[in-house]
Amino acid sequence: MAVPTLFDGVCIIDADTHLSEPHDLWTSRAPQAFRERVPRVAEGDHGAPIWVVDGVTVGMAQGAATIAADGTKRGGIDFLGLARDQIHAGAYDGEARVRVMDDLGIWAQIIYPNTFGLGGQTFAKLVDPELRLLTLTIFNDAMAEMQEKSGGRLVPMAALPWWDVEVAVTEVQRVHAMGLKGINTTTAPHQHGLPDLGETYWNPLWEVCSSLEMPVNFHIGAAESDMDWFGSVAWPSMGLNQKLAVGSSMLYLNNAACLSNMIFSGVLERHPHLQIVSVESGVGWIPFLMQALDHQVNETAPGAMDFLSMPPSEYFKRQIHGCFWFETDGIRQAIDVLGEDHILFETDYPHPTCTYPNGLDLAARALADCSASVRRKLMGGNAARLYHLDLPASPRPTV
Repeated sequence: MAVPTLFDGVCIIDADTHLSEPHDLWTSRAPQAFRERVPRVAEGDHGAPIWVVDGVTVGMAQGAATIAADGTKRGGIDFLGLARDQIHAGAYDGEARVRVMDDLGIWAQIIYPNTFGLGGQTFAKLVDPELRLLTLTIFNDAMAEMQEKSGGRLVPMAALPWWDVEVAVTEVQRVHAMGLKGINTTTAPHQHGLPDLGETYWNPLWEVCSSLEMPVNFHIGAAESDMDWFGSVAWPSMGLNQKLAVGSSMLYLNNAACLSNMIFSGVLERHPHLQIVSVESGVGWIPFLMQALDHQVNETAPGAMDFLSMPPSEYFKRQIHGCFWFETDGIRQAIDVLGEDHILFETDYPHPTCTYPNGLDLAARALADCSASVRRKLMGGNAARLYHLDLPASPRPTV
């Protein structure tokens, strides 16, 4: 597939994609005593495959991809009926994924999970602490293997054991030593009886992420309360495809609350080197939010946040990054307001809202009036710097 000439000489990095976890990811790596307890695929109601952990169902084991085996993209809710053998191998197989990237002209992809929630929030269903941590560490080990086998082109974000800050700090240190480049976590540990992310309980986590330069990634849908995108968000009279469209659109905006709380709680003030990525949320709304927070800090909370040394918008410019994929309008304003160093390109492959196979064409339209240096940053340079990725001598892989 031809890469737009606008991106000649650009090493393209896709900052948000997903893995449909292989069915044997855990069972093939677990100690013998845990083989029947770690995540495995079983037959659920009506023969549908489900993920089961220690007798607890944690989700469907469907394809979780909208790209069919023949490479075509399915629209609407049809993707929900695609079984594992009906989706493209690039969704679950690393070697096949690299071939897809070669075809699209993408050098590297940042990868997020499916099975345990987009922020790992579903780990809360596992009550045995030993099994829960084993399940997470096996996943991170598998992600490190995937990254190494791909020559650094597949870059999974490590899952975080968010249920215990001391355990979380140890795991950040461990995955950093293995070569993983960032962490992915829930936005709402307080929904599971823990302090919220603004409390000082989490200071050791922010400190270790800052010192090791491990970005903290907040993917949309990273809390159980965020995931009712297909249920109550759309009006009851809507059809299923309408509900999918409305719910998906509203899901993008969930991260506005997380980013606002990270600023107003003082987390970014206390940890000025911590870097935050708002994943799969778009960027067009960020300039408005920056203005809104600056307005509200003075109008509705005068004196209450004197511990902030800067206006809220300045924390965005220093520590927060956003990702764009379908937006072709409004990118220029986001660049001007948020800054050209804080915006990343993504495709969301292979999820329903992904821009496969024409994501680069859309990006070319969005960035047509930008300078070549800005395009290089947004399409790969910013991600390479943020995640400490080594770029190849040639921006296009040899096919």
